[in-house]
Amino acid sequence: MRIDVLTIFPDLVESFAGSSLLGRARERGLLDIRTHDLRSVATDPHRSVDDSPFGGGAGMVLKPEPIFDTVEAVDPPRPILYLSPAGRTLDQAYVAELAGLDGFTLLCGRYEGIDERVREHLIDGEVSIGDYVLAGGEVAAAVVLEAVGRLVPGVVGNRESVGDDTFSDGLLEYPHYTRPASYRGWDVPAVLTSGDHGRVARWRRAQALLRTARHRPDLLAARGGLGPDDRALLEEFDLQP
Repeated sequence: MRIDVLTIFPDLVESFAGSSLLGRARERGLLDIRTHDLRSVATDPHRSVDDSPFGGGAGMVLKPEPIFDTVEAVDPPRPILYLSPAGRTLDQAYVAELAGLDGFTLLCGRYEGIDERVREHLIDGEVSIGDYVLAGGEVAAAVVLEAVGRLVPGVVGNRESVGDDTFSDGLLEYPHYTRPASYRGWDVPAVLTSGDHGRVARWRRAQALLRTARHRPDLLAARGGLGPDDRALLEEFDLQP
């Protein structure tokens, strides 16, 4: 998968994309992440990419020329997605959609945003990582890169760990435990050391239902609430949501 990132701070994106999971995926040829510096096409001595807004007001706006010129020079993969609070909220379903593409491009805004003509005539959509404002789109781009990248086949070694992720089935993930089996008097649930894999799977499902009911009831509501099988599973382990 090829993902291009258009930014005025390419080092921020490159540092993240070259580390850990994404870095190894790039080395193995599973992810082709390319960063493009919008300043590289600026023609004035100061490599300016922004200017004050028409009509007055605080802040600066990214000019259309460096964005259009960069896109026309590097021919990045479509769709081109602008990282913006006005965009479609990034959730696991949207992440899976993006992971199913051959590639896409992320445009990082800065300052007060981008010239509206870029929105109207260049970008194909907008994506938001939440209802808050950042100084720029680079951190948001890092979120998209990691969320999407880990779903690309081969990037995560154990595919089961991806399938069991929070939100993968509209539920929060079940709790995890590791050694030691007893720590400061707190013991790992006996079912996890029983060797009964079927019962372990049912317990994990019940715990995911319980955790979602307690912490994110909106997710359960979106699934139509607890069904008869869900309630029976909770009763099996004497769990009350």
